[in-house]
Amino acid sequence: MTTEVAGSRSGVNYDARGLAEPDAEAPGTAEIDGKRARIDATDLSTRLINLELKRLVNVEGMEEVTIANPGAKHSVGVGILRRCKINVEGSPGWFAFGLIDGPEVHISGRVGWSAAENMMAGSIVVEGGAGSLTGAALRGGDLVIKGDVGARTGIDQKGGNIIVMGSVGINTGFMMQRGKQVICGNAGDNLGDSMYDGEIYVAGKIASLGVDCVPGEWDDADTEFINRKFKIYDLGTPPEFQKFVCGKQLHNYDSLEPSERKLVI
Repeated sequence: MTTEVAGSRSGVNYDARGLAEPDAEAPGTAEIDGKRARIDATDLSTRLINLELKRLVNVEGMEEVTIANPGAKHSVGVGILRRCKINVEGSPGWFAFGLIDGPEVHISGRVGWSAAENMMAGSIVVEGGAGSLTGAALRGGDLVIKGDVGARTGIDQKGGNIIVMGSVGINTGFMMQRGKQVICGNAGDNLGDSMYDGEIYVAGKIASLGVDCVPGEWDDADTEFINRKFKIYDLGTPPEFQKFVCGKQLHNYDSLEPSERKLVI
């Protein structure tokens, strides 16, 4: 049984049992011009958007796809595993472009919570701001947010780079394992709390440092990294940053006694 969403401007239907078009196929409505394609997502559900996107990239071999009118729908662009360019005209919702491995994504609006979660490779540039948990468990690639970002940015980050031109909320870099974060604005409380490794650069004020997050020593590699990323993404002249790293004072699993390790496992 499918039911029209109450008050929906797009008229997209959903299954009242929580199943979205269980037998759906790619709608085939995209406009194609050579190796470029355009999807109007106004009347498409998330599943149909993603099926159409994967058809264009994986089957038709499109090099560049534009998604217009995403309507803040969640989970748009998840799981794209090929090199291509994807432009989003508007603002997707939560979990946008998670688990991607290769695409270059440009979003003209903002994004909701958990954008680029578990991204493995590629790049995402967001012209606006982003919600909490942005770049959660990021594994590789570059994530650039030109506005402000919510709490827990880059939580459990395992690699890659997160660049925020605005400010970030509390618990940014919590349990960070690898990678780099560049914050041009201010940072909320508990920056880098319980981080294991990686580097965090902050240009603005910091409300408080988390447990085991300490100032780091700046070197030429830091200057080269900052200048290179700002040039690649045309971000202007970098501000002056403070560098923060792990103090390595917390108990690490590698140092556990065998009896303690059994309790962890």
